[in-house]
Amino acid sequence: MNLIEELGLSALQKIDPETAHGLTIAALKAGFGPRPGGPDDPILSVELAGLKLPNCIGLAAGFDKHGEVPASMGRAGFGFVECGTVTPRPQPGNPRPRVFRIVKDQTVINRYGFNSVGLERFAANLARRPKSLVVGANIGANKDSADRPGDYVTGLERLWPLADYFTANVSSPNTPGLRDLQAKAALGELLGRLAEARRALPGEKPLFLKVAPDLDEPQIDDICTSVLAHGLDAIIVGNTTLWRPEGLRGPHAGEAGGLSGVPLFERSTAVLRLFSRRLERRLPLIGCGGVGNGVDAYEKIRAGATAVQLYTMLTFHGPGLVQKIKRELMGCLRGDGFKSVAEAVGAG
Repeated sequence: MNLIEELGLSALQKIDPETAHGLTIAALKAGFGPRPGGPDDPILSVELAGLKLPNCIGLAAGFDKHGEVPASMGRAGFGFVECGTVTPRPQPGNPRPRVFRIVKDQTVINRYGFNSVGLERFAANLARRPKSLVVGANIGANKDSADRPGDYVTGLERLWPLADYFTANVSSPNTPGLRDLQAKAALGELLGRLAEARRALPGEKPLFLKVAPDLDEPQIDDICTSVLAHGLDAIIVGNTTLWRPEGLRGPHAGEAGGLSGVPLFERSTAVLRLFSRRLERRLPLIGCGGVGNGVDAYEKIRAGATAVQLYTMLTFHGPGLVQKIKRELMGCLRGDGFKSVAEAVGAG
């Protein structure tokens, strides 16, 4: 991180986190931010559900909610960028304040509640994305929807020509009842309707499922069975957690919402391992939750992830974190004698 980036990050961390995020997006839209680096080392390249990625480090949904700055995040060094979550109709989300930093623990608690500009504005933004970058659309349901599976189908159909892959997000803790879609019967209905809609659309594009890190083994078994039965292409493990670690410090430690950042790493990685053991390489996994350095990324890969995603740790370390993670991950891979990410997947 150069001095200007360091000063900018320090200033942003002194103001309300949602305001800081908005200013960051505005600056990126205006052309400020990371400049392109050189090509990635081939050791970091992966193939994920048929998508050829120059590196295995992805931007998680939540940073670019409205599909406004995927090109900027590609320049930051991400191998793929996931935009959203987007709902069919615009909705404001929950009342502010709804995002809280806990700096000592490198943690964020949010209760955004799927604030979204809606599909039409999101689609207009995504239409301007660079075609050379793999961009995914994370789709969800409106809070007041009478047919939540129908909302996911609407998102898939509207954005089909504009995204390289799609993620059905059933794991946000901030929309009442949304996580109920992870239950066996509800998930079966949702994935069945998405699979039917996908078959009717032209061409083939991957469909992922994003699940919570707050799952037990029977729930994981049910999810894996349903995902395999309906032909999905990958699972993202996981989203923010409702769990709270002991000793969480700061005035916002008791806020309601989903927790992300450093304390989530071990919990989300343990759930990732359970999915990996259950699936036995029949489906790729994406590890998400608490990744802040190359060692973290490497541990997710060794736990069974083909690729990883991050967002929260950018809040504390800035966009230079992406290149740092890639350098450290290359060192981990070569240090253990691996010639590619694929060789290390599940090695732990």
